[in-house]
Amino acid sequence: MRVLIVEDERLLAESLKTLLERKGFTVETAYDGITGAEYAETGIYDLLILDVMMPGMDGYAVARRVREKRNNVPILMLTAKSDLPDRIEGLNAGADYYLTKPFDIVELLACIRALLRRQGGQVNQLTFGNTMLDLDADKLCCGEKSVRLSAKEFDVMRLLMQAGENNTPKETILTHVWGFDSDAVENNVEVYIGFLRKKLKSLGSNVRIESVRRVGYHLEVGA
Repeated sequence: MRVLIVEDERLLAESLKTLLERKGFTVETAYDGITGAEYAETGIYDLLILDVMMPGMDGYAVARRVREKRNNVPILMLTAKSDLPDRIEGLNAGADYYLTKPFDIVELLACIRALLRRQGGQVNQLTFGNTMLDLDADKLCCGEKSVRLSAKEFDVMRLLMQAGENNTPKETILTHVWGFDSDAVENNVEVYIGFLRKKLKSLGSNVRIESVRRVGYHLEVGA
């Protein structure tokens, strides 16, 4: 799960980043509203955590901009503004939940789990053909056989499983797996696709990763 934290208090942003990374999330941070909105518009995140009072663009404006792009990513707002009109403005802007500072870490984690559960983001496995991706154990399974995937193999395979027979562009894989600011190139994607093809074959899977030139990758079930 990839989370974007948009928070101008750097100490708080880094503390939240460390906390969520320990819980298994991939986390990126932005420290102003304009940068946060640009990151959010890539569509690669499973959750946005927005502060309200930020330079450049406040959290309400970021949320509205995200929703105008028809992006349904869950949005959790963190703010010291606790008055009812402020909460209503946040929800009307597109936030799914409004948590006031100071907040309890246990409550924050419960909110995150609830938002991801509501979006269907907390299923434990993805299946295609005779093959299953275990999201808890980072394993690819076929029958009684299984193989553990590296972090990037897992992220690439999850994207492909979620898309199924629909093509996933290399650019989408690069951005989602390597990150918005990464120096990785398309060859990195090709290398990991090769790793996954070998592991699928070793399991006796009937799933094939097919490529369409200049379009991307998709899954097919073989005979």
